[in-house]
Amino acid sequence: MQQHIYYIRYALQFADMQIPELVTVFNRQVGNRGWSSMRAYHDLALIDEFQRRGIDISMISDGKAISFVHPVRYDFIANRLTFID
Repeated sequence: MQQHIYYIRYALQFADMQIPELVTVFNRQVGNRGWSSMRAYHDLALIDEFQRRGIDISMISDGKAISFVHPVRYDFIANRLTFID
């Protein structure tokens, strides 16, 4: 399946970021209830980048939906995203 050009642009941008930067990008979306196709490309590319790096995202995604309800942090030892206490 061919990826949309905007997805590719976001994917390339996220591939150049360090993990803390990706977490910051995720946390900027927390509480954002707006929706558009551009946000869908952004969010999908972001989640795909976490997964590409082997980071456990089970706290924020069940494989079908992504939750932006809680801010997260990166747990380096466990290599996963966890909710901020």
